Formats: sequence, structure tokens, C-alpha cells
Amino acid sequence: MSTTGTSVFNLDVNDLIEEAFERCGAELRTGYDFKTARRSLNLLTIEWANRGINLWTIEEGQIPLYPNQVIYALPNDTIDLLDQVTRTNAGTGTPQVDININRISESTYSTIPNKYAQGRPIQVWINRQTAETNSTSATTLSQTAQSTDTTLYLADVNGLAAAGFVKIGDELISYSNLTKTGDAAGYISFCGRAQQNTVAVQHLSGAQVYVTRPPSINIWPVPNQGSIGNPFYMFVYWRMRRIQDAGTGTRTQDIPFRLVECMVAGLAYRMSMKLPNMDPNRIAALKTEYEQQWQLAAEEDREKRSEEHTSELQSHLNLV
Repeated sequence: MSTTGTSVFNLDVNDLIEEAFERCGAELRTGYDFKTARRSLNLLTIEWANRGINLWTIEEGQIPLYPNQVIYALPNDTIDLLDQVTRTNAGTGTPQVDININRISESTYSTIPNKYAQGRPIQVWINRQTAETNSTSATTLSQTAQSTDTTLYLADVNGLAAAGFVKIGDELISYSNLTKTGDAAGYISFCGRAQQNTVAVQHLSGAQVYVTRPPSINIWPVPNQGSIGNPFYMFVYWRMRRIQDAGTGTRTQDIPFRLVECMVAGLAYRMSMKLPNMDPNRIAALKTEYEQQWQLAAEEDREKRSEEHTSELQSHLNLV
């Protein structure tokens, strides 16, 4: 008997939600049933992010480091950084060297007396912000800002943080210092233009300025080499990103195939707590099944070292 020759089985969102409802002894009947299940599915992926490292969401990234720039934005969907190094000779074409950069806490960073000291970056504080942008303008530019300007003049700096991020048009800009020059007017300086792969452009006087809070890093000391467009140091990191949202019914989930069963079990348990007239014993059984499936998935979704693989193989051979 021949096999199918394929290994592509997966569940789109419709099938996944249908399977979860059936495990609850119910049927997916209305549009609201789908809406509430999809909401529970998104909450489930948030729970997974809090339960531990999801290996399929680990991504490598790089940020060029420049003199006088302290703060740099991370991608908005970053949950946390797992590892990070400072890469030297980043733009020179000579052999590159990766050197460990130590992660420090906010309290340790706050005690550094001179945050603009120059040298090879050896410490980083990771600020895990919400990635939200204020929907109303905080202030406006009081002077036109050219694409290369690192000091921006604002009509009103009241209420702005001493250091942080602003968005003007489509450009995200970091700043490390705020100076007040009058009752309201002032300027932000040591600006890092074109953060998060946006483009540095000219912004005319009167342009709206919005406050935004992306996850970010503060490095110390600031680089003593390099120039804009030609960095000597590169911050190289490995981050854990958010699992993508549940989409329309025809989309599959942002998970490996081996976690589909766990996701179905988790959704079935969450839906059992929302559906009316559910038997408490069934709810308890679905919870137990979910926890068992999570344990199996968590044990599989981990890095395996050579010596660990050899030990597992030997254990298997001993059983044969």
C-alpha cells in the first residue's frame, strides 16, 4: 500500500476553532462564536509568551551604534532579548569580532554617573515598553528639521520625558536629552534619526510631533568610533517576538505543526469556561488535557546539545 507522499497537514483558524468546539461537546454556529473563539486564541498566544521561550519566534537582529546616541528602538513586537553582543569593525570590511555585552537593570543603569562616556559598549539596559504611540500630537516643530539634524526645536516640551522617542510623519526618532529654553519652548538633542528602519527626511516647521514608546535599549558607554552611515560597532541581538495574531478563517496559525494539538487543547479549555451549561467535570478534563499537551510541547520546543542527543540515543538503545 502506498503512502500519500505529503507531510503538509495543518489546521486553518476555522478548523482549529471547530475542533476546539467539538471537544467541548458544542458546535460552531454563529459569527459571534467565531469572534469570541478568535479572541480566546489571541489570549492563548499571549499566555504562551509568558510561559517560556518559544523557539520558533527567536529572530536575530542588528542595530548600528553611533557616537552620542544612547537610546535605540527595537522592533515593536519584541517580547525580550535572549542574548546580545557588540560586533566590532561592523562597517570596515575587516575581520569582525563579537564581544559579550552585559545586560544590566534599570537601577544599575541609573547609577552610572556619566551616561555619555565614550568607549566600546559593554553594558545594555533593555527597556520593555508597550510600543504604543499617542493618538494626539504632543507638540509641533518650531523650526524646520533637515534629514541630518540631530537637534530638533519644539514649540512646547512640557510633558515630554527627559529621554525617549518621538514620531514625526513616518519617521521614528530617539533623543537622549531635553532642554527647555522658555516657558514652553525647547529642544531635544542627541537624536537618533530613522529608527526601526524608517527614513530620515526633512520635516517642516509646524509638523506634528507624537510621543511613542517602542521597546528599546540604552547602551553604555556610547561608541567612541564610527559615524552616521559608517558604524564601527553593531549591536547584534537574538530576540523573542510576539506570536502573530489569529487571522481570518483561511489562515493557519504562526506555530510549528508540532504545537497544533496543544493549541487546540488550550482553546478547547478556554472555550469551555465561556460556553453556557458546561459540565464542571468536562472543564476539568479539558484543563488536564491542555496541561499535558503543553508539557509535551514545552519539552520538545527546546534546544538540544550534541551530548544531550547522544544521551537520548543511548537511552533508546538500552531499551531496545
